[in-house]
Amino acid sequence: MNKSEATKVIAGDEMEWGKMPNHWHLYHREIVSAAEADEMGVRASSVLWEKIGVGGAVLPHYHDVAEIIHITVGKVKLLRDGAWTEFKAGDTFHVPAGVIHSVACVGDRPSEQISIFLPVEENAPANAYFNTHLVEDSYTAALKA
Repeated sequence: MNKSEATKVIAGDEMEWGKMPNHWHLYHREIVSAAEADEMGVRASSVLWEKIGVGGAVLPHYHDVAEIIHITVGKVKLLRDGAWTEFKAGDTFHVPAGVIHSVACVGDRPSEQISIFLPVEENAPANAYFNTHLVEDSYTAALKA
């Protein structure tokens, strides 16, 4: 059951980049916190907008949650299965809980990514694709005008 009933807007240019401890040139903006996910009635630990500076890296680590990493800007190398492989904006990584991984910026400009941290639950109900219900109203009429 959803607790919030209004659309919340967080303007990107009003968010400050916070330095992530224990990593090299890694900054983040939390775009969804666990508390905000609770307000929406969804299961998520955090959603971060991350920036890795030139020569920077998210050092090798693992989580007790699953992580989805989508590269939005630049080039990176990903540590997976003990080897580094290069990727670029538009590529996405699905990292299961407990798997050691690292992302490092390569090239001459910072990289950016969206990292989604999702709880892993034993016997969780099966997921389903969402349903969209179109609404014909004054908003739709305004878009058509």
